[in-house]
Amino acid sequence: MRVLLGHHGDAEVGPGLVDLAVNVRQAPLPPWLSDPVTASLSTLAAYPDGATARAAVAARHGLPPSSVLLTAGAAQAFVLIAQAFRAATHPVVVHPQFTEPEAALLAAGHRVTRVLLPPPYTLDPTLVPPSADLVFVGNPTNPTSVLHPSSALADMARPGRILVVDEAFADTTLGPSGEPEPESLAHRTDVPGLIVLRSLTKTWALAGLRIGYALAAPDVIARLAAVQPLWPVSTPALAAAAACATPVAVAAEAEIAHSLAADRAHLVSRLAEIPTVTIAAVPQSSFVLLQIPGADKIRLTLRAAGFATRRGDTFPGLGPDFIRIAVRDPATTDAFVEALKAAIPG
Repeated sequence: MRVLLGHHGDAEVGPGLVDLAVNVRQAPLPPWLSDPVTASLSTLAAYPDGATARAAVAARHGLPPSSVLLTAGAAQAFVLIAQAFRAATHPVVVHPQFTEPEAALLAAGHRVTRVLLPPPYTLDPTLVPPSADLVFVGNPTNPTSVLHPSSALADMARPGRILVVDEAFADTTLGPSGEPEPESLAHRTDVPGLIVLRSLTKTWALAGLRIGYALAAPDVIARLAAVQPLWPVSTPALAAAAACATPVAVAAEAEIAHSLAADRAHLVSRLAEIPTVTIAAVPQSSFVLLQIPGADKIRLTLRAAGFATRRGDTFPGLGPDFIRIAVRDPATTDAFVEALKAAIPG
């Protein structure tokens, strides 16, 4: 199982394939982002200095810089948390979700308890054992695309417990009135033991640059920083972090989230044409989880037809009848749906 925990969507992608397996937005960088990243290349002789980027991220969330830790992608933060809290006696991972938190815990020698949410994968805080002292949950959750109420997440917090909320896709979500990031806890300072993780690699197509950050109380941030390698974030990544924290970037995120919602609605509508395809949960992010009888074989047929999708059986709590697909533009969706119709036997 540890080998399967290390399987990610990039392993599904290959030359000539339409990429529906990786949840990274496919768009060129806007000038306000590409220009400072490019300009930073002239300063590579100096060691990275994260002070400016850290202050910018803190201001974006209304927090002091001491509550921010910049990381080499949000994935690095899972490793830091697993290392910094080695004394945890009952770590819990709420599944189905991104598998790296559990992989990081296992690599650090933790014994992990899995809490498996039943369909439609909505969060029930009472399922988490009271003795859990280190809890990981995604919001919105990969791969289900479920957006949990912030109140339910906050209900899991308590003194003596570290609550890690992975908000890597928070900027893809909208509330009922179109408000961005409606269930984010990034600004909350009243939730004990809270660590919020954010990624800049998804919406801004920066997966190769590796940039993310953790938000938490200053003493928790200091504990994470103590186990972080020296100069963990490159100078170009720091330039990206500062640029993505500006008001221009935040406004652009909201526009992208609205466009994504329209593209997702189109995808859901087209999938409804296929009786044997079930959308496994109400999707609120940039990907959709599908349940299809024989999906493990259908996925290979789709690959032969030119479409890469993400297998679902490596996510605890799912199985071979699940695949995850990224939301793309309507033309790509239409082509995919026709290929899916052809791939389903019968």
